[in-house]
Amino acid sequence: MKTFLMAAAAAGALLMSGSAAMAEAVKLQLKWVTQAQFAGYYVAAAKGFYTDAGLDVTIMPGGPDINPQQVLAGGGADVVVDWMPSALATREKGSAVVNIAQPFAKSGMMLTCRKETGITKPEDFKGKTLGVWFYGNEYPFLSWMSTLGIPTTGGADGVNVIKQGFNVDPLIQKQADCISTMTYNEYWQVIDAGIKAEDLVVFKYQDQGVATLEDGLYVAEDKLKDPAFVDTMAKFVKASMKGWDYARANNDEAAQIVLDNDATGAQTIEHQKRMMSEISKLTEGSDGTLDVAAAEKTVETLMKGGSDPVITKKPEGAWSSVVTDKAKSM
Repeated sequence: MKTFLMAAAAAGALLMSGSAAMAEAVKLQLKWVTQAQFAGYYVAAAKGFYTDAGLDVTIMPGGPDINPQQVLAGGGADVVVDWMPSALATREKGSAVVNIAQPFAKSGMMLTCRKETGITKPEDFKGKTLGVWFYGNEYPFLSWMSTLGIPTTGGADGVNVIKQGFNVDPLIQKQADCISTMTYNEYWQVIDAGIKAEDLVVFKYQDQGVATLEDGLYVAEDKLKDPAFVDTMAKFVKASMKGWDYARANNDEAAQIVLDNDATGAQTIEHQKRMMSEISKLTEGSDGTLDVAAAEKTVETLMKGGSDPVITKKPEGAWSSVVTDKAKSM
């Protein structure tokens, strides 16, 4: 009997080992550090949605020195999270990347200004100092200023742009009149620093009609020629969207799952809960399918760059529904 039980246990171990070996490996590169911005992926992993789909997903956090598109081009990831402006600029420069899914339906990007500066409308930016994120995040801002006809080279009729770190120090220390913030993150850092909401003026890109798509999923175009890869990505997208659905329905649990995966220990549960609440507003209504009209609007916005547009021509093949179409049929 003992011999039988040992044999059964060994067979079970081999079966589990075989199942793990058969799982399809997927490397996901995030755009930024571990936080609720990426809750859907961490939830999908924690709740077993990826495992149930036969996937072994490795989630790689990003950071200020990590460019998702460079990681993708170098073969360090199978799929990356990035903003469409960065992806389209990368594609025009010769690296063929394709949007295969769009979990974020809305933009969370803003400019947050001190009310004491006298800024009440975008035209008041002239002559002011604005903090802007770079590393691919500057493209929506540059397109917006071009649309307004405001030079970014300084002067009384232009704006003085400072390269903003991924913090809110320039506004707190009054080095800038306005800074780049996200609805779910840096804006609340300003509030937590002691500045009251009534002492701030915010300009949401979404409200200004210059919003561009954020946090889409991108792969190398040549990979889509492989039916097996498309199948794997379809499983990945379907499981990821299940994770996003769960995260929206269980904000606090999702925030805790994110915190459990943060190796830095720099995050707090209060901040992650607040962030998750705001992120839910941006992903609400999305099943992962790209809204082509929103993508075309992004292209239109990026091409309004005067003598220096982010992209100079309408891209061909920059997005594909082959993965989401297959995911829906599973």
